[in-house]
Amino acid sequence: MSSPAQHNESHEIDPVEAVVPLMPLVLPVAGGVLIFLLAFIAVFMS
Repeated sequence: MSSPAQHNESHEIDPVEAVVPLMPLVLPVAGGVLIFLLAFIAVFMS
């Protein structure tokens, strides 16, 4: 029989998969920034 093919593929790093481990830090920080910006806009518009 034939020998199994050697797969030496170099996969590109997916940006989404690179960010997933950082989600417990990114989501609260992004939420805090969003709340601050919305409050700033509300105060500025009033």
